[in-house]
Amino acid sequence: MVKVRARVPFKVGKRSDIPAELLSFRGLESGKEHVAVIFQNADQRSIPPLVRMHSECLTGDVFHSSRCDCGEQLDETIEKMGEQGGVLLYLRQEGRGIGLYNKIDAYELQSQGMNTYEANNHLGFGDDLRDFSEAAHMLAALGLKEIRLITNNPKKIRELEALGIVITEVVGTKAHLKDGNENYLKTKAAHGKHRFHFD
Repeated sequence: MVKVRARVPFKVGKRSDIPAELLSFRGLESGKEHVAVIFQNADQRSIPPLVRMHSECLTGDVFHSSRCDCGEQLDETIEKMGEQGGVLLYLRQEGRGIGLYNKIDAYELQSQGMNTYEANNHLGFGDDLRDFSEAAHMLAALGLKEIRLITNNPKKIRELEALGIVITEVVGTKAHLKDGNENYLKTKAAHGKHRFHFD
């Protein structure tokens, strides 16, 4: 199922030398171009490696939008895995699965007073349309049956366990508060039951 492995150095914060391998996959039913980033040969370690399933967020990951904390969570993960090893699954499921253009429509509704879930619902979508079955297939292709999962989201835990992945530890990320995302984080905690770790 693994198609290509390519070495790619990463830069986060003051570090510009985090070595990693970028993996592409064949045979994913959705046809989406999900990738895995392997830090320090984590797929060969004797203890369950750190794993994060990070859903694509163009506005947060690339443009550092103040509406969310996705980019900060991604940077935190890369820094942690640069030190400890790990597997980052970067999943092409923008906007909790509704797609980029629909997410932009949802942003406009949020500007009018709706929260992130209300905006998605108003557009005719469920709270979270992401499917993590292909992430489980990717982990299986890497020979990973037991992992330590980096997440604040109980949905990810439930779905991976239902797909046969053993989660030996859940590692939370920080709550990256900044101007513009406080209500977003509070809504995720209250409605989505996300578990945030505040400094």
